[in-house]
Amino acid sequence: MEKYTVNITDEALADMEALYEHIAIKLQAPGNAMGQYNRIADAILTLECFPARYGLFECEPEHSLGIHRMVVDNYLVCYVIDPGVVTVTDVLYGALDVHKRLQERHL
Repeated sequence: MEKYTVNITDEALADMEALYEHIAIKLQAPGNAMGQYNRIADAILTLECFPARYGLFECEPEHSLGIHRMVVDNYLVCYVIDPGVVTVTDVLYGALDVHKRLQERHL
């Protein structure tokens, strides 16, 4: 079984920090914030094995760019797969216009 190295971009880390702060400070639920953060982090670590098990985005240009999406609760973990490496590019709240947010960041 091939194991992949999982890299997380600075943007994805900033996304996770922002979601933690939103839940902990704005919603005043630090315990929930830490739980959500840990669920996403744990899910990201599972990408070291069989990362292609989660599908590509169906919309363009994300599909053509090879961006996969993994749903974790109400969040989308976006990543690309290269030989031996998975790179997590974004962690986005699923109720947002994800397509628009990805275009703003990557195009």
